Amino acid sequence: MKVLITGACGFVGSSVAAALREMDEAISIIGMDNFIRPGSETNRLKLTRMGVRILHGDVRQASDFESLPAADWVLDAAANPSVLAGVDGRSSSRQLVEHNLWGTVNLLEYCKQRSAGLILLSSSRVYSVRALCSLPLKVYGQRFVLDESRALPPGVSPAGIGEEFSTEAPISLYGSTKLASETLALEYGATFGFPVWINRCGVLAGAGQMGTAEQGIFSYWLHSFARKQPLRYIGFEGVGHQLRDAFHPADLTALMYRQMNEARNPGGLFNVGGGPANSMSLAELTDWCCQRFGRHAVEADLRPRPFDIPWFIMDSAQAAARFDWKPRKLLPEILDEIAIHAEQNPDWLRITTSS
Repeated sequence: MKVLITGACGFVGSSVAAALREMDEAISIIGMDNFIRPGSETNRLKLTRMGVRILHGDVRQASDFESLPAADWVLDAAANPSVLAGVDGRSSSRQLVEHNLWGTVNLLEYCKQRSAGLILLSSSRVYSVRALCSLPLKVYGQRFVLDESRALPPGVSPAGIGEEFSTEAPISLYGSTKLASETLALEYGATFGFPVWINRCGVLAGAGQMGTAEQGIFSYWLHSFARKQPLRYIGFEGVGHQLRDAFHPADLTALMYRQMNEARNPGGLFNVGGGPANSMSLAELTDWCCQRFGRHAVEADLRPRPFDIPWFIMDSAQAAARFDWKPRKLLPEILDEIAIHAEQNPDWLRITTSS
């Protein structure tokens, strides 16, 4: 089997490539990356030593796909991952659309021409911000939890947010590019007869994640805490009750490996995340960090920020039913892996953060 991974030198792409190589040495892996992210060159060297062929290319450029060798599957891990992209002053709305949507079009044209299957890594951020912020919540300890004494909207349960939850705008410019990419991918697959799997991913976390909050709040929090860098609880009364779940790229790779070997193509759409057992609030994460790195004050910032949500857990029941999948790495193990990386790489935030 020949696999092309876009965004191969980012955190997710490089982690998936390494995990695939460990799972099945018979797979031939080609990675494509534009190397615009600080730290990507480090991953390039690591992957090359593993036998992954790395090519320079930008998904926004259709011509960059013309000379690529044929692949059986494309794993799309190339994206601007920030929910604030297009409105944060660091990237324009046009740049975001070119990267996350037109890049998908170029991938789909490649798959059409080469008869390759596609696994599109989408996002939990396709779900409605207004609906998520309207969920009935209460405070339990140091976290928000669902208030099950009140009516829950469709697609919500104690297990988390399901695929049928509202995707009504606003979902952010980032979320809208991912949702549009999903629709296009499914239409291309149905029209031109190639398999398409879409995985709506929750928060991915692990060692080697790039050093910005948008690319991974758990990793960013631990690295910043270890270096005693400023941290803030933004919005929601500034106490850190907001809660997310997380899972490891190795578990995502295990799912994708099954999807590539699934006999009952042409594909489908699934939520994928850590679930309730792998969830933690920022306040709880701070307590964990205090025990690991020593005390460090976190400031309260009461100002709300666009697209922030108080509670989100991914319900992966459909992926579990179809593939017998569940995350194997629990959150304490993931946090320990990140902490070791932070201790061994004290300059990681500087290396992986744009100036």
